[in-house]
Amino acid sequence: MQNFSPLPILVHEQARIYGSRAAMRYCDYSEGIWKDISWNEFSARISKLSTSMLALGVQEQENVAVFSQNMPEMLLVDFAAYAIRAVTIPMYATSSEMQVKYMVSDANIRYVFVGEQEQYDIAFRVLKHGSSLEKLIIFDKSVVRNPEDQISLYFEDFLMQGNVGLLPEVQRRTAAVQPSDLANILYTSGTTGLSKGVMLTHRMYSTALSAHYGVFPLSDKDVVLNFLPFTHVLERGWAYLCIANGCTLAVNLRPADVLQSMREVHPTCMCAVPRFWEKVYDGVMDRIEKSSPVQKSLLLEALRVGHEYNVDYKMKGMTPPMGLRMQYSLYESTIIAFLKKQLGLERANFFPTAGAAVPPKVEDFVRSAGLRMVVGYGLTESTATVSIDHLDKKTSLGSVGRILDGVEVSFGENNEILLRGDTITKGYYRKAEVTERCIDADGWFHTGDAGYIKDGELFLTDRIKDMFKTSNGKYIAPQLIESKLCVDKYIDQIVVVAEQRKFVSALVIPQYDLLKELAKDYGVECHSNEELCANPRVVKFMMYRIETLQQEFAHYEQIKRITLLPEPFSLEKGELTNTLKVKRAVLYNNYREQIEKMYEEE
Repeated sequence: MQNFSPLPILVHEQARIYGSRAAMRYCDYSEGIWKDISWNEFSARISKLSTSMLALGVQEQENVAVFSQNMPEMLLVDFAAYAIRAVTIPMYATSSEMQVKYMVSDANIRYVFVGEQEQYDIAFRVLKHGSSLEKLIIFDKSVVRNPEDQISLYFEDFLMQGNVGLLPEVQRRTAAVQPSDLANILYTSGTTGLSKGVMLTHRMYSTALSAHYGVFPLSDKDVVLNFLPFTHVLERGWAYLCIANGCTLAVNLRPADVLQSMREVHPTCMCAVPRFWEKVYDGVMDRIEKSSPVQKSLLLEALRVGHEYNVDYKMKGMTPPMGLRMQYSLYESTIIAFLKKQLGLERANFFPTAGAAVPPKVEDFVRSAGLRMVVGYGLTESTATVSIDHLDKKTSLGSVGRILDGVEVSFGENNEILLRGDTITKGYYRKAEVTERCIDADGWFHTGDAGYIKDGELFLTDRIKDMFKTSNGKYIAPQLIESKLCVDKYIDQIVVVAEQRKFVSALVIPQYDLLKELAKDYGVECHSNEELCANPRVVKFMMYRIETLQQEFAHYEQIKRITLLPEPFSLEKGELTNTLKVKRAVLYNNYREQIEKMYEEE
């Protein structure tokens, strides 16, 4: 293990090493260019911001919120707060007014840093309608303040409130930071109810950073694109690890621009969730399908050779035979290089991926294309990583890697994964009863995930709470089924229905444009998504696709009926969490009529 500098001084220590080199990059949309922030500037702005927060009256271990999409300012607030022994609470940029009001009240927040207009408008309504809120600090200078707003400040104006005379107090507080101090409270998305504030301490972060040393081949030569929300523990912990290794962070402001950002930044590393790679897989497969016969043959042959080289040999720790090495080298320098260049990944190092199950076809494709996907498993409550693939050890498709040093793992009833160690939370903020239900008397945190270890690798089976029992007494693992079906290019999202039902059915969000194009080719006229999803021939086609993919399932696990929905699941209707996980109870209620219709006798 490597001991990195503690969070309150981490950036300042790195600035002494790297000076004028770029610590961060961000896209200035007004000029259409990426701009650098040097390590020296990063450090200086943190120091200035720390004094401004003191001038505002932020107390030791006080909760300060950041309600924004990814911006460099989010990291500035984090490290400035750590330096004065304060606690940051990041909120998803997509959080609703109700969610923001709940977190503000639950954590007794006085000060919120907001990103753009949408976050400002929501936060101001919360402030105006009565709460603990006293002041908003606005990152984006183009935000139009409410005419009634007399107390908010723009970020650059707020920085001017600090002064060097407060630096001794900053230094005193920095020296007073204890490993047991809270660093963050991260509110979970809440798939079943109100969010819970997971308490993360400085010890948890320092232990997690040290445990990753040597697992990832990171260096100051890496350029890392950050497009997952910094609010998410995966991107947050990853960003801190990259800072500790001297990497340059390229902060992606707008999630929809990630593919464009990849081609502009040419990252060597990037943290992602499986859904991102599913989209990449769909895009490449669609491109191959539309290629000329010769191009299609070459692309598929390159992926076949890539699979044999990377999956059959390299992942298993075996040396490929000479003939295969020569064949792969040819494709790697031509066709595979072309695919990488189209994505902006020609300088690719490795790509941590977690947050959900990776569909086998998608993982196989990414690895066959010569991209080093590093699959892991973790939770907010475990400071992100529980297990991760080791690039220097055997790796199996479908596993979620090897247990991180310092993390104790045991298995409870129904093979539930239990965790213990210095990276595991001691509980939920102001929720003693919930904490007692999740952490037993021996200190084991109950994850709710089922799994097993084989040959040193952890494999997940399903969420125990999501296991369905049909009316015939059979148990169904919905996420397992969904992950294997959503690789179909015509399926955008799919949610299984089975609890206390006599057979399995599913709600399906199709890839509307692709399906419309196909329908048109077969002479099916559909002028709207509603017409498309209600057309019997279209439904029959989609059912055929599903039946082809689910042949490996047991008969009782197979989907018998489907309903195509004309609109995607949405945050606005409460159907998705801020991390885009489905809220099953909400979906089942919102589409109760459609579900019941699938179970009507024919």
